[in-house]
Amino acid sequence: MEALQGMFEFFTDIRFVLLCFAGALTGLFVGAIPGLSVSMATALLVSITYAWNTNDALAAIMGVYVSGVFSGAISAILINIPGAPSSVVTTLDGYPLARRGESRTALRYAAVYSFVGSVFGFAVLALAAYPITSIALKFQPIDYFLLALFGLTAVGGLTAKSFSKGLLSAALGIFLSLIGLDPVVGTPRLTFGIEELAAGISTVPALVGLFGFAEVLTLLAGGLEESGAPSDDKSKPRDGKLLRHLPLSMVYSAIGAFVGALPGAGGPVASFLAYAAAKRMVKRPSRPFGEGAVEGIVASESANNACIGGALIPMLTLAAPGDAVTAIILAVFYVHGLQPGPTFLNTNADSFHAILAGGLLASAFLLGLGLLVAPRAGRLVRAPKRLLLPVVTVLCVIGAFACNGRLFDVAVMLLFGVLGFFLRRNGFSVASVTLGLVLGGMMDSNFRRAVSLASTADNPLAAMFLRPITIALLALTLLSIVANIPAVKRLLAKRR
Repeated sequence: MEALQGMFEFFTDIRFVLLCFAGALTGLFVGAIPGLSVSMATALLVSITYAWNTNDALAAIMGVYVSGVFSGAISAILINIPGAPSSVVTTLDGYPLARRGESRTALRYAAVYSFVGSVFGFAVLALAAYPITSIALKFQPIDYFLLALFGLTAVGGLTAKSFSKGLLSAALGIFLSLIGLDPVVGTPRLTFGIEELAAGISTVPALVGLFGFAEVLTLLAGGLEESGAPSDDKSKPRDGKLLRHLPLSMVYSAIGAFVGALPGAGGPVASFLAYAAAKRMVKRPSRPFGEGAVEGIVASESANNACIGGALIPMLTLAAPGDAVTAIILAVFYVHGLQPGPTFLNTNADSFHAILAGGLLASAFLLGLGLLVAPRAGRLVRAPKRLLLPVVTVLCVIGAFACNGRLFDVAVMLLFGVLGFFLRRNGFSVASVTLGLVLGGMMDSNFRRAVSLASTADNPLAAMFLRPITIALLALTLLSIVANIPAVKRLLAKRR
């Protein structure tokens, strides 16, 4: 009751509401441009809001954060370039829908279920911060490794026609993620003497290349005869049809909120796990998954936006950021003299209420802006290829360069574009490569940390694996591998 009263005060504060709206509008446009991430926008806001009142700063930052996570889906759906790693899964079904002339449908589903996921995440933050944190604290390094491994084995069977090709694609992504300085001993690894690779392969140029520039090459290889995408006039879904996925979206949102509460896991893991859950739970999708199933968009967008509330939980209660943006928000807290930790929710109730109110307001603005942007932005994909491809190519170059301001990243984008083109032509999964690239560093550091900790025990294997959480994750991973073996899949199909 006290939390509702505290939030109501912010809901009726016109200044707070306008600042939150300005942040949401900024996040929408920044997140939709490939290469300009929500992390970048939030970092810039730290310097701008330095002299502001704490609650005003939180209003603007929450607006950028919530809207920015959703807006990555706009470019993912329209031009097959995920605005953020957490939007990669949205491309799997969103872009095929846009190619069919149903970009408005895809964008409306993305907006509505991003709103649902965001509200669910903040509800979890308000009601279950301490219980979820207590569970997350029990995760050991080997558990993070197994969680990432489970995501990779699940996605191998979901995003490639061949499970083995999916796993090979994920292994390639992990290999590429190992390039750079060794996180343990600090020596260059797999850099081949190239100084620019010492910092590793930047995720944004790689994403832009694998999805955006690879799509340009694919369309060029197919010729430019097509005048444009089909008409989008009849693609607007009825509200009843749009909301019939609401019950399952609660499951995907729960996955997102829980994964968000695990420091370092974040949106990419949550969206892939939710997509895997959707493929198992939805028996009759609107279209096959990967070919324009709206259920895939529902799963991805519900989960990655629910991650927002989840990621704030360890930041507020443990001062341990759940993702890159919450790490920046943590800096805002310190700048304004706030100390997140176990006593924060009790000693700084006003700031906690400001975060909740800002998050819920930003969720409402996300929904309104998303539904207004959808019918207008959808016209982009109906442009003739001769006009669209040069624009996409320029966006790819700008997006790659804007990440770190280096021409080297443009070269990385071009190389990954060629790699993505050949992977597609040969039936390999670009999404699996992306997940391996994003999660490889986390898997490497956590596995080595787990081995180091277990090496001092009398029985290293027991110390690593004989824990309830570890056993459960290991069982899920093995089950995922076995269930995707072709002979087992045929047997399960016969039983059904």
